[in-house]
Amino acid sequence: MMIDADARYLKSHEWIKEQKDDVFSVGLSVYALEQLGDIVYMELPEVGKEFKKEEPFGVVESVKSAADMYMPISGKIIAVNVDAPDNPDMLSKDAYGDGWLIKIEAADLAELDALMDAAAYGKFLETEG
Repeated sequence: MMIDADARYLKSHEWIKEQKDDVFSVGLSVYALEQLGDIVYMELPEVGKEFKKEEPFGVVESVKSAADMYMPISGKIIAVNVDAPDNPDMLSKDAYGDGWLIKIEAADLAELDALMDAAAYGKFLETEG
């Protein structure tokens, strides 16, 4: 299973990766996408909205289940992948690239330290199976 070495992870399987100048992309890990299966609905936030760390920023529903998606760190939404809800296959094709869901401007970079790096996330996934 692919885990992006440049990303950090939440236990709820969201990833976050710096793009440039305190701007970060956020998405769902390959593991999360595999567990969800076929996505039938997705709700993403509006640009400009601010969220605190671990606050739900959206909803994803599949034929198997529905789940909230959580903010890895506090920040303001500066971009939303408007193609994702209508084309959820793009998430599994390139989960850590074109499959991003939101881009945020970080409010507190120190919050990144509490997230799992790729190695820790890989170990965490071993306990999930």
